[in-house]
Amino acid sequence: MKNTTFTRIAVLLVTVLLASVALAQSDAQKSFDKLKTLVGSWQGKSADGKPVEISFRDTAGGTALMSEITTGDEDMISMIHLDGDRLLLTHYCPAGNQPRMKASVSPDGKTIMFDFVDATNLSSPEAGHMHRAVFTFVDADHHSEEWDWMDHGKGMREVFELQRAK
Repeated sequence: MKNTTFTRIAVLLVTVLLASVALAQSDAQKSFDKLKTLVGSWQGKSADGKPVEISFRDTAGGTALMSEITTGDEDMISMIHLDGDRLLLTHYCPAGNQPRMKASVSPDGKTIMFDFVDATNLSSPEAGHMHRAVFTFVDADHHSEEWDWMDHGKGMREVFELQRAK
C-alpha cells in the first residue's frame, strides 16, 4: 500500500512539474513576442541627425519578423525568428554579407541584444560586418536601435531614436 501511495504522489509531482515547464515561456519566445509589438512604421533620426524610417512586418505565418531600415543612403533588411530555444536575427547587409546574431535579454526585459554568431558571404572574420544589434523599448510608441559594425578590429556604432509613425 505504501508503494502505491508513494508512486501516485511521485507521478502527480512529475505531472505538475512537466505542466509548469510546458506553460513557462522561454526567454527567446518572450523576446520574440516583445519584438512583434514593433510591427508597423517607425521614424526618427540617426545620431548625426539624418532621417531614418524603419518598418516591421510579421510574416511567414507569424514565425518571422522582418525589419526594413531605410536611411536614404542604404536599405537593410533583417529577419528575426526562433530556432528552438534561441532567437536569431539575420541581417541582409549592403556589404553583401549576412551576419547571424543570437539574442539575449536584459534582466528587466526592456533591452534585447543580438550578438554575432557567424555569417554567410563573409570573406574572413575580420572583414566588415554588422556585429551587434540592440533594441531598447522605452514605451509603446518609442524605441531605440543600436547597430555595431566591425571592420578589421575597429568598430562603428549607429544609433536610431525612433517613434511610431502616425
